[in-house]
Amino acid sequence: MTTIVAFHAHADDPVLLSGGTLARAAADGHRVVVVVATDGMDAECPSPRWRELQASAAVLGVRRVVHLGYADSGHGPELYPDPPGRQRFARADTEEAAHRLAALLHEERADLLLGYDANGGYGHRDHVKVHEVARRAARLTGTRLLEATMPRDVAVRFVRVVRALRIPFQYDVEALGHAYSSASAVTHRFDVRRFAGRKQAALAAHVSDVRGAGRLAAVLRLLVWLPAPLFGVVAGREWYVEVKPAGSARPDLQLSARSGRRRR
Repeated sequence: MTTIVAFHAHADDPVLLSGGTLARAAADGHRVVVVVATDGMDAECPSPRWRELQASAAVLGVRRVVHLGYADSGHGPELYPDPPGRQRFARADTEEAAHRLAALLHEERADLLLGYDANGGYGHRDHVKVHEVARRAARLTGTRLLEATMPRDVAVRFVRVVRALRIPFQYDVEALGHAYSSASAVTHRFDVRRFAGRKQAALAAHVSDVRGAGRLAAVLRLLVWLPAPLFGVVAGREWYVEVKPAGSARPDLQLSARSGRRRR
């Protein structure tokens, strides 16, 4: 049994980016811990989402959920002032945040850390900060690091399908050329279709997000309402980029004997 710590920016991110991986790892007997940098409170969404996160994590088999202590930085072009007693994650000192995460990695004796790719996926300021903090924490502790991502061509196809279904989702396809990762950069591809039902149920537990306004909420509703077999086709694979120290010769990651990992 190994311990996997998944570090995410917001409450709904663990499901969207790595829910199948976490469910699969938990089912195979690994200890899974989720760490979120922010508490899901910002000017647009002032209600805490902690209970929804805990319910979602329980569906995936997560053993522990930890909040790193920062406030959500929001989606708009303007970074809101810090709320009383807390700091927006985007303003956090990377070294300080990395030491907080490193302390938890030591406490859990983590074997593997999950973070985000260099673009923070689609570029949200909190996601980019997760990338920076996770990389630094991995260096501080020597913990193996995989960065959750998506091949850009897959993201482009998804956006085009959403538009074809006439779902209100405004996203510049050209912008995806600078988001996520190139297919050649992906080192690990996991087939998690067996756990698609859990992933969809865990996503549905984020009621505040699913019922919210905006393009993300529209996509979340689409995913929650999809028939289970179709959801498995859409969300049944997850991708990562492994960050290896110079000269590293670590063996390939195996979550279980049935690992769907394809290549280094």
